[in-house]
Amino acid sequence: MISPPGGRDEAAALRGMEEWLESLSSNGGNYIRVWLSHPFWDVEHERSGVYDAEKAKRIDRLLEMCRKRGIRVKMTMEHFRSIGDGRQQWADKPLHNKAHGGPAASIADFFDGEASRAQFRRKIRWYADRYGDDPIVYGWELWNEINAVRGGDYMAWTAVMLPELQRAFPRNLVMQSLGSFDTERVRDLYRRHSRMEGNTIAQVHRYLDLGAQLEVCHGPVDVLAADAIRELLSYDARRPVILAESGAVEPKHTGPFKLYKQDRDGILLHDVLFAPFFAGAAGPGQIWHWDVYVAANNLWWHFGRFAEAIRGIDPPAEKFEPVMIEHERLRIYALKGRRTMLAWCRDSRNTWRSELEGGERPQVLRGVAVDLGAAAARGKARVYDPWTGKWSDAAVRNGKLELPAFSRSVVIRVE
Repeated sequence: MISPPGGRDEAAALRGMEEWLESLSSNGGNYIRVWLSHPFWDVEHERSGVYDAEKAKRIDRLLEMCRKRGIRVKMTMEHFRSIGDGRQQWADKPLHNKAHGGPAASIADFFDGEASRAQFRRKIRWYADRYGDDPIVYGWELWNEINAVRGGDYMAWTAVMLPELQRAFPRNLVMQSLGSFDTERVRDLYRRHSRMEGNTIAQVHRYLDLGAQLEVCHGPVDVLAADAIRELLSYDARRPVILAESGAVEPKHTGPFKLYKQDRDGILLHDVLFAPFFAGAAGPGQIWHWDVYVAANNLWWHFGRFAEAIRGIDPPAEKFEPVMIEHERLRIYALKGRRTMLAWCRDSRNTWRSELEGGERPQVLRGVAVDLGAAAARGKARVYDPWTGKWSDAAVRNGKLELPAFSRSVVIRVE
């Protein structure tokens, strides 16, 4: 979520934002991400290094809305990729160019030059003076997809600015983000990013994108999402891992996915939420395209179904170990904890290609049995259907858990 609905009228936009937040929180959602650099929120919009306290009242209002609903906020400070010579208008910020009174002669100079670095430190301090120690802010993110910038040593800049951010916000998490993990060449960059000192969360962005180089980005959304989490976990960075941006796009990010309109049941959102967590992430995946997908299709209820599936679970206390359990029909993503075992069972034949592209309704699976090993025999097993919102008891026979009839997916909980 980066900008409110409602056009340019401030009051209407904020009302629209509050409606979104209410829809999210009433369905169990408890955190969002906001681009402070989006034109609606941007306090540095007239001159480089000059911050508009009056416009910041919009951010104040947003935080008030979130505080009322218990929604934590990740504040993303910047997103631009050029300073006057870029082809993407939404990512161009010419006011930082010396020709317009800014501190930098080029985007490379912005990241490498001391004048720009000193100014960015002042910007951090400005935000800290206004929002420091606010518990409704769970984290500060330096930049959206910093590697989309073409020029300058942005990783060296990140290594300098993360400690600055942490000093300014000692009670918040601080982090950086990279673009979609969709090519082999970004693997080493992601490894370096995930392990970088001061980067308190290892984040990954990944989309369903038929123009992506990596084949995994063309397939089932649960597979591409889980694969991204496993990749970052393999770096052994010893910090939480999150799928921080996901969804579906037209080839090479040329627009929102054309099949969003067909996804009235929200199978893409379901997979983005469930797959990362059950693959070992610190939370559900974060979806992009709130306006044209989530809100347009009224899919808020999916957040509530995820929240219900893990209600009462304390992941840090459980120290979950993610594993895959083999099955002839299902992809079973399991989390083995100290007291609880969770398993998300996804029908491998039901995908975006079969349902959205091919128009095939999901098959009702009956008489499916799952072997959870000793865990099923030791505890009480219950099954949650996130598509109907209903729990049911499950019988164990011959060491296997017999699932009730279901379509697409179910969650097993053994305690």
